Amino acid sequence: MSEEVGLKVSVLASGSTGNATYIETPKQKLLIDAGLSGKKIEGLMNSIGRTLKDVDKLLVTHEHSDHIKGVGVLARRYGLDVYANEKTWEQMAPKIGQVKTEQKHIFERETVQTFGDLDVQSFGVSHDATDPQFYEVHYAGKSFAIVTDTGYVSDRIKGIVENADGYLFECNHDTEMLRAGIYPWSLKQRILSDQGHLSNEDGANALTSVLGARTKRIYLGHLSQENNVKELAHLTVQRQMQAKDFGVGQDFLLLDTDPAQATELAVL
Repeated sequence: MSEEVGLKVSVLASGSTGNATYIETPKQKLLIDAGLSGKKIEGLMNSIGRTLKDVDKLLVTHEHSDHIKGVGVLARRYGLDVYANEKTWEQMAPKIGQVKTEQKHIFERETVQTFGDLDVQSFGVSHDATDPQFYEVHYAGKSFAIVTDTGYVSDRIKGIVENADGYLFECNHDTEMLRAGIYPWSLKQRILSDQGHLSNEDGANALTSVLGARTKRIYLGHLSQENNVKELAHLTVQRQMQAKDFGVGQDFLLLDTDPAQATELAVL
């Protein structure tokens, strides 16, 4: 029996320790971010029945280590073409080691690039990196949007990602856990700021303003190891959605992610 054809997604890893998402269409296989070691990413790929040898391209969102740790290794070992905007390349290049010039590509924010049968829209976010951007991918009328590492979700972003078939959306922290936690106040302020990360409540509010009739899968991502737990994030988002009469579990699935275990390779 042949595999179902379509836009396929697996969140290989998501969290404060490392991030990577795998996207597949009949003609393209790409990674968005590589924030773990090459060995770990290969293992995660193998766990969904895929290998890094099949990946065509690697798209980078910003230069923080939990998004670029494996970029250089994967570029050298597998000959991957790497895409990032110019300012991110400037910050990232000294951290990832030698990458051949012909493998380096510019993908500026607020633009669309086409890779075979896949269109990718980039959009800027509000985060304490040099020029952070995330991506929404489109194939055959289906779309998947990644919105993490942002202090808030602007109306512009909402307009880009509304009514996607699937989302990876940030629920980084529980505000009370963060405030009561061991982080120094300066770090707490950074996380809570407009250039920090979305809380569970902020993520839920943003989601309820963008999901639509097409939306079928929502992955809750980039959870802090110190200031959140899966069950709390999931319950917070579920309650806020149900309070606004969204059919959680009926109209769409609310799914957890993990920093060390890939989600199933799902067709949107």
